[in-house]
Amino acid sequence: MSGVAASGRGSRWQVAGRALRHRNFQLFFSGQLISLIGTWMQSVAQAWLVYKLTGSALLLGAVGFASQVPVFLFAPLGGITADRYNRRQIVIATQVASMLLAFVLAALTLLHKVHVWHVFVLASLLGVVNAFDIPGRQSFLVDMVGKDDLMNAIALNSSMFNGARVIGPAIAGILVAKIGEGYCFLANAVSYIAVIVGLLMMRVHSPARASMASPLEHMMEGFRFVNRTAPIRALLLLLGLVSLVGMPYVVLMPIFADKVLHGGARGLGILMGATGVGALLGALTLAFREGVRGLGRWVAWCCAGFGLSLAVFALSHKFWVSVILLLPVGYCMMLQMACSNTLIQVMVPDALRGRVMAVYSMMFMGMAPMGALLGGALAERLGAQITVAIGGMASVGGACWFALHLPKIRVEARRLIVAQAVASGEPSEMTAQAVED
Repeated sequence: MSGVAASGRGSRWQVAGRALRHRNFQLFFSGQLISLIGTWMQSVAQAWLVYKLTGSALLLGAVGFASQVPVFLFAPLGGITADRYNRRQIVIATQVASMLLAFVLAALTLLHKVHVWHVFVLASLLGVVNAFDIPGRQSFLVDMVGKDDLMNAIALNSSMFNGARVIGPAIAGILVAKIGEGYCFLANAVSYIAVIVGLLMMRVHSPARASMASPLEHMMEGFRFVNRTAPIRALLLLLGLVSLVGMPYVVLMPIFADKVLHGGARGLGILMGATGVGALLGALTLAFREGVRGLGRWVAWCCAGFGLSLAVFALSHKFWVSVILLLPVGYCMMLQMACSNTLIQVMVPDALRGRVMAVYSMMFMGMAPMGALLGGALAERLGAQITVAIGGMASVGGACWFALHLPKIRVEARRLIVAQAVASGEPSEMTAQAVED
């Protein structure tokens, strides 16, 4: 009996890590894990630096806006690039650019020359880089593992992102309190070397894709596909709503850590880490799944869970109660994002993948700066707690809207999944799962 149980546990872990059987994904995973720890260290340190320099909720929101609005503006160009050029080379270029920007911020901070406008400029430039990195990276996943292991690769990628989200803020909270923000920025710059080396070591077929259409026509083709495809449109609208009204809690977290919960820089690291723990658990939950059956229902339930948890968190004045409440916030947000990503990627033709993932980037990261600016302005007038509570309840409303439309869009989603599985010659498992749901 124990042997059977051990075999069952072993098979479940094999299912959870099946994308790692691909050498290219192994290289990507290991390099990105190191790099993302540095990225999260910089994110927390940068928020604390801005708050220390200004003490302003509005400017915290404004820096969040500056770092992410370029994704909204330039992601369509990033999508065209991902569909026309070699995706591995695109990701290498974006990682090198991100490393250079981190080195500049580290130098300015360690030399005590940094001003808020420096942070704004560098955050904006990093946003432009991300506008090309996100569609390129998301499209590159299928080149590394194929469609059969794509959902698992997305789940493991999310697990890696959120594992770093646990470790990075915790390290940053200690380093900021002990030796300052500059060393966090320097550590982030050095960490990019790992992912660049991993990308250079890959042997992956990621060819350039010629197109006779003009860049504008190529871009509009992606928007038209999203607009006429009801399941993808609904998933992206819900994701955009949550990014606009729910995600501003992240940029307001320094205020919760300092003024509401009295935890300081170390408390900020713990709060951000708690969100990361929840998100990591959410990503691992998806990693243990096989097939896409029922993911639409997961999206609706997770969006509602995110909103309710966030609203309750906003009302808490106890530090450790707030830490616990951030676990379901991170869990539900990650599951909604990863399930949406998976469903979109199995419905979209490969020729349109980069451009559709660019629209995904616009909704997930591009709407967040609008929310950050709006959240910062509302927090100045209403306070951070009321602002976050309003966002949480609006997310619940969005979940109800999606759930009402789900029965109608499920039929078209099933047809699209089957069509893409057949067109790409994938095994029948994906087709069977779609037909059953």
